[in-house]
Amino acid sequence: MQNYRPEQVINGTFGELWIDDMYMAEVTGFEAKAALEKSEVNQTRTLAKGYKITGIDCKGTVKLNKVTSYFINLLSDNIKAGKTTVCTITSKLDDPDSTGSERIKLTGCTFDELTLANWEGKKLGEESVPFSFSGWEVLDSIS
Repeated sequence: MQNYRPEQVINGTFGELWIDDMYMAEVTGFEAKAALEKSEVNQTRTLAKGYKITGIDCKGTVKLNKVTSYFINLLSDNIKAGKTTVCTITSKLDDPDSTGSERIKLTGCTFDELTLANWEGKKLGEESVPFSFSGWEVLDSIS
């Protein structure tokens, strides 16, 4: 894009999230990253290090207002039974002033921990739930 107007910068206020088919109205933030794992490659006749990609580490975090016991209900029984809860997470970012919307579907999502209790007097309840995933698909992108 050679030029853009300031109002086209996408605003996270218009973000939405689904875990499987459950709409997460209480979400306040979301992040998902695919970090490259690299191994160093030694080469002669150069002082610079070379690298080869040997894997991908896919991680993220769901941030939300504490409104329900959704994650306790989703994960607790499986964790106690030694089972893995696997789901799909779909993120949508669709600011009405932007030039389009972005939708990403993450697959093979597993949550890394379960907070059973976390509260403080005179403080609004929040949750931050880290997760890992194994794949993704770009459903819509902003051009």
